Amino acid sequence: MVEGPGNVAHDVGAPAPETQPGGMPWTMNGSPVSCVFLDFFGTLVDYSPSRTEQGFHRSHALLRSMGLRMGYDEFLHEWSAESSRLDEVTQTSHREFSMEDVTSDFLKRLTKSDPAPHTVAQFVEVYLDEWNKGVRYPADAPMIVATLASRFRLAVVTNTHKADLVPRHLANMGIADFFDSVVTSLEVGWRKPHPAIFAEALDQMRVAPSDAVFVGDNYTADYLGSKAAGIDGLLIDPTCRYDIPEQDRLRSLGDILQLAVPASA
Repeated sequence: MVEGPGNVAHDVGAPAPETQPGGMPWTMNGSPVSCVFLDFFGTLVDYSPSRTEQGFHRSHALLRSMGLRMGYDEFLHEWSAESSRLDEVTQTSHREFSMEDVTSDFLKRLTKSDPAPHTVAQFVEVYLDEWNKGVRYPADAPMIVATLASRFRLAVVTNTHKADLVPRHLANMGIADFFDSVVTSLEVGWRKPHPAIFAEALDQMRVAPSDAVFVGDNYTADYLGSKAAGIDGLLIDPTCRYDIPEQDRLRSLGDILQLAVPASA
């Protein structure tokens, strides 16, 4: 398992820095900001949330090797149904579930018995390897992140069913060291837009809501969630789908660099 860069214990009594990494205070949309929170899926990377289109033939073959005799299409249907069931629960509760949770429920329903932990772990590993084929790294992401890191302290705040998934992607992208913290819904126990995950991010970065800005692509989870937590939100909304103040809208992640200016400017 890859350890996330955000698992460093902080001295609760330590003061937050008065200036940014470059030694100069910066503003975002005219307000002084010391910290930028970034969503991951759909913001730092492009991805497909589909549970079918990536192709899961190895996952299906693994199930058949376990004695589960079902066709490929039936497997995709049953897996999607089980995942959707947990999705519906978390839509209202905002409680996060893990890949191990959904896999255990899925296998138990098919086999009528509790699956062994190593069986669950094996399926999760193979399934995520195939699901990750739908994750694409934008060519300009490293430059954008590096530039932001020279002006602000950075943290990733993400919904995910696997705690080490995002840190692994950050490492593969070569940008993990730019982030002071990676806050995942699975480790917090609550998904965005629940206030608990934003509170945890603020606590880990030791900043007040007024000192931070949140950037994401999901109107409810990222934009409304951060606003409800007292954090200024910026929404990646290239088609102007949502009725938000124009100053809060980004056509792409790169637009954020145009909003960040020195406080003395």
